Amino acid sequence: MVTGIALFRGINVSGHKMIKMNVLKALFESLGLQNVRTYLQSGNVVFDCEEKSIEFLGKRIEEKVLHSLNLTVPVILRSGRQVEKILLNNPFLKGRNEDAGHLYVTFLSEEPSPANIEKLKEAKSDTSDEYILSGREIYLFCPGGYGNTKLSNNFFESKLKIMATTRNWRTVNRLHLMLGLTEKS
Repeated sequence: MVTGIALFRGINVSGHKMIKMNVLKALFESLGLQNVRTYLQSGNVVFDCEEKSIEFLGKRIEEKVLHSLNLTVPVILRSGRQVEKILLNNPFLKGRNEDAGHLYVTFLSEEPSPANIEKLKEAKSDTSDEYILSGREIYLFCPGGYGNTKLSNNFFESKLKIMATTRNWRTVNRLHLMLGLTEKS
């Protein structure tokens, strides 16, 4: 069995694309996924599956949401091992020890192209917010809070030309705990 996490982009935000978590759980179970559990109302689902690679499940989940709920909602998947690596490799907690309340992770649908990474580097920030791109994740440090940063999902999507969804460090840790792993400050 492989344990995975599905991160939905933009559900239950300001009354748009509303999906109740018990409906989402049943939808995942109808796809044959097991031990399905949700966290918060923003579309975080932990599940077990028999497939060796959970990557292809994203399209199946998106199609099921479209056909069952008539909603187009992007989803990004990560395995439990990938989440473990994300927690262990946060550069803002290595040698810097930043306040975890100001840390976020932006999950990308795929690795960005080198040309788009260059476009991202060219974008100047006039704030103290910082980002570090690492593969399919962007680690964020936003001392003024995520609600006040220009380093939003829309910013990264426009520069990198791929889908993105962001979770705060506490949520990433909570999802990690739901996988049965140990919390990282």
